[in-house]
Amino acid sequence: MKSASSKLSLALLTGVAVLLAGCPKKPVRPSPEATTLGQGGGNLNGSNALTPTNLGPDNGLTTRDADADANGQIRGKLEPVLFAFDRSNIAPAERPKLQAAKDYLDKNPQYRLLIEGHCDWRGTAEYNLALGDRRASEAKKYLVALGVSPDKIDTVSKGSEDAQKNADAETMKHDRRDELILLVPGAAPVTPSGGSDTPPPPTAGAAAPVS
Repeated sequence: MKSASSKLSLALLTGVAVLLAGCPKKPVRPSPEATTLGQGGGNLNGSNALTPTNLGPDNGLTTRDADADANGQIRGKLEPVLFAFDRSNIAPAERPKLQAAKDYLDKNPQYRLLIEGHCDWRGTAEYNLALGDRRASEAKKYLVALGVSPDKIDTVSKGSEDAQKNADAETMKHDRRDELILLVPGAAPVTPSGGSDTPPPPTAGAAAPVS
């Protein structure tokens, strides 16, 4: 009788052992302190690379304005200032455009402004460079009078470089303009055109070139 009981107990113990061996162990989740990140080992230097202090201006990344071209210039945000034939003064009807430019700069102080003077196709290249320079300078003076810091404004003359040759009156009207171009931080430096405020003397017997 004892022998049968022993055999039965041995069989039960063997069955339990088999069942225990076949059941997978429940995984044990490690404590945060035991993990690499929990120990402050997010990178090889042992610091967390996702902390806000590592996302500042010195992290080697640059923020680019989606509207800027390769030179860091934004065109088309501000309306161009138009000029009368052979004139560089700001007409009363055009002054609200400069006021709007001033207001935009006030609301977006990260930008600087480039004023690009243009002429229509008539006249010599030298005279048109000088006239474009005067037009850009007059717009800058007006903006400074409105309260814009002169350090935030660059000027350059394109003369008749971009003007349409033999254009009609409507086209020439828009060729005589100041382009108001926003410059993003870190924009490429603007190369002055070298235009002079003094137009070349007219050829004897010919009218002075104007645009």
